Amino acid sequence: MLTILQQHKSKVKTLLWGGLICFFSIQMTNIVWPYTSWRWDVDFLMTKQWVIHLDHYRLAFYAHIFSSLLVMASGIFLFSNFVLKKWPMIHRNLGKMYVGLVLFISAPSGLIMSYYANGGWMAQTSFVILSVLWWWFTYQGYRTARNLDFKAHKKWMMRSYALTLSAITLRLCQMMLGYFIYLDPVTQYILVSWGSWMVNLLLAELWIVRLKIYPGLLSTIPSSLSISLKQDL
Repeated sequence: MLTILQQHKSKVKTLLWGGLICFFSIQMTNIVWPYTSWRWDVDFLMTKQWVIHLDHYRLAFYAHIFSSLLVMASGIFLFSNFVLKKWPMIHRNLGKMYVGLVLFISAPSGLIMSYYANGGWMAQTSFVILSVLWWWFTYQGYRTARNLDFKAHKKWMMRSYALTLSAITLRLCQMMLGYFIYLDPVTQYILVSWGSWMVNLLLAELWIVRLKIYPGLLSTIPSSLSISLKQDL
């Protein structure tokens, strides 16, 4: 009976988490979709007319927004113990995609964009730190998985995904600040640039402490998968 209740609870958590990330992913898709026109006068790019003519900036911008959307959407399955137990290969393959996209496309392109960020050097510094931490947390998640240290792996990937969701937090912060407090655009953007990822990272650390993550995660992975991970990751 206890096992059945635990399985039911896991399914409910998976549905709630998946629904939330699906909602955010749809919202981000709506934001990203206009850029498939490849025009230079669309939404955010209107503020980048002074730099949009640079080939490397445009390449970084498009690589960042499209790859980050896939990275965000993959979280629907990657952070579900139910999916990990039921379909471990989905977790494994999506994890490879997540790590590959962040390490080789999303974070490096974000770092390039950081140099040209609106808001001056204070906002630029924030986005540089964000990009570096995003890359580092993801790499550590990959490294610990290769070493079969799944307790540490979960912690690092929670931190990584918290920074993935900073795109959502940034827009929420912009709306909240604009609604409740009047600030000049530059000051507002500087606050948002720092708050968007620092708030997420703080919440991730609090969640890690609250859960008191333990090596039990290793037991949820089929032994055959655990044995082969070191060879295939």
